[in-house]
Amino acid sequence: MRSKKTWVVPIAALLAAAIYGGTALATPQQGVTTTTLANKIAFGAIDINAHTLPADIWQARLNTRGSTDGYVVDNVIQPGGTTGWHSHPGPSLIFVIHGAVTNYTSDDPTCTGQVYPAGSGFVDQGGGDVHMLKNNGSSPAETIAVQLLPQGATRRIDADTPANCTP
Repeated sequence: MRSKKTWVVPIAALLAAAIYGGTALATPQQGVTTTTLANKIAFGAIDINAHTLPADIWQARLNTRGSTDGYVVDNVIQPGGTTGWHSHPGPSLIFVIHGAVTNYTSDDPTCTGQVYPAGSGFVDQGGGDVHMLKNNGSSPAETIAVQLLPQGATRRIDADTPANCTP
C-alpha cells in the first residue's frame, strides 16, 4: 500500500499540467527600468472641456465619474527589451522621448505592431486594451506615460501572451 505522500506529488503535477498546460502565462517586463515620477496623485472627479476659439479648430474633453489617481511613469527600454503584455484600467498618454518603440496589441490578428519614434506619442485607451511595447532598435528607447486611473485601481494588470502574437 502506498502512502498518501507518494500520491500527492503526481496528483499536484497532473493538476498543474491540466490547469496550465498549453497556456502562456503572464509576461513580465524584460530590459526595462521604470521610474515613477508622480505616484498616485489624487484628483476628484475631472470635468474638462477646453477648446480654442472658434471651437471647430481644436477641442479636448475629459470627464470622469468619481475620483481619479494620476501617475507619471518613465520607462527606459533596452534594445530587445519589452514591457511584457499588460493593460491598464484607464487611459495613458505615451510620449516617446528617445529611440523608438513598437506597440503590439493583442487584438491585431497580424501582430504587426505600430512603430513610434522619438518625438511622437500615442494614446493607450486602457480598460482591457492588452498591449506590449518593445524596443526593436539598437539603442535604448524611453517613454513617459501619463496615466489617469479610477481611484484605488491597480496601475498595471499583467496579461498572458496572445496566441497570435510572439514578436
